[in-house]
Amino acid sequence: MPALLPFAVATLGPAGLLLAACFMGGVWAVAGIVLMTVVVFLADRMPGPSQRPEAAGHRLSELLGVVHFVLLGTAVWAMGGPLAVLDKVLIVVGCGLYFGQISNSNAHELIHRADRWAFRLGAANYISVLFGHHTSAHRLVHHVHAATPQDPATARRGEGFWAYLPRTWIGSFRAGLRAERHRRGGVRWPAPYVAYTGGAVLSLGVAYALAGRAGVLGLVGIAVYAQIQLMLSDYVQHYGLERDARAGGGYDPMGPAHSWNAPHWCSAAMMLNAPRHSAHHTRPARAFPQLDLDAETMPMLPHSLPVMAVIALVPPVWKRMMAPRVAQWRVAA
Repeated sequence: MPALLPFAVATLGPAGLLLAACFMGGVWAVAGIVLMTVVVFLADRMPGPSQRPEAAGHRLSELLGVVHFVLLGTAVWAMGGPLAVLDKVLIVVGCGLYFGQISNSNAHELIHRADRWAFRLGAANYISVLFGHHTSAHRLVHHVHAATPQDPATARRGEGFWAYLPRTWIGSFRAGLRAERHRRGGVRWPAPYVAYTGGAVLSLGVAYALAGRAGVLGLVGIAVYAQIQLMLSDYVQHYGLERDARAGGGYDPMGPAHSWNAPHWCSAAMMLNAPRHSAHHTRPARAFPQLDLDAETMPMLPHSLPVMAVIALVPPVWKRMMAPRVAQWRVAA
């Protein structure tokens, strides 16, 4: 089996179904949602193909970056078309899932690339769903301060997701802006943030041109749902695993024990190995097929990342499930 085939099928398959839904509605949107949820859940419970780490995956990642715009533009256009209201709602839900879980994981891959074209493609993906500041906040703040109070994307022990959500959105926007100002000599509104805000306005303008107010509402609905998916992923993968402060200042180095991971093969393929999060933080520039797992040194979630994200929506259940696991790894770290 070609090394990247599971990744290609798991990422491009839902995009194809959602594109069909934009033209024909009906069962196609339902099929796309079921594929990304029920089918992936069931496949995760079965043995999967072994991963071959020699593959780089750059061409697939770039293809997905282009597919992002094709699907987003078509979905927004469909909001002004003759489809039934229910079909349009299902397209928004399906695309929110796709952009939040698959396209987000891919844009994340792209913004870590040294290749300028790939980086800009990833940034443009985020900008199109009104979340461009994540490009700066993730690289300049999260990867520097993860698992410390200085990182707005790290969920505090005992913090519920609904309290975390506004804190991380606002905090990441501000922290990314501060980091860019520092890099660029104190400029009040640095060039990347001009691109993020201007690009968001452009994205909304294109949505209006494609489908009027319905297009704008569709884009905002897709963007909000996608952003929630992204922040759920950050919440789950960094919940409660803070680095210890050192007596002389600073914190212990970021290590494998400071991120949650999941070994489930199908959801990992769909999310380009994002659930192998400790390995990513160890070597952020490493391509997604090359990320490894070690259950001895890396904290493992009890269920796949998408399942844990659903559980996180109910804070009492989440806290009860995670409290003993966090305590175990806090001692181990």
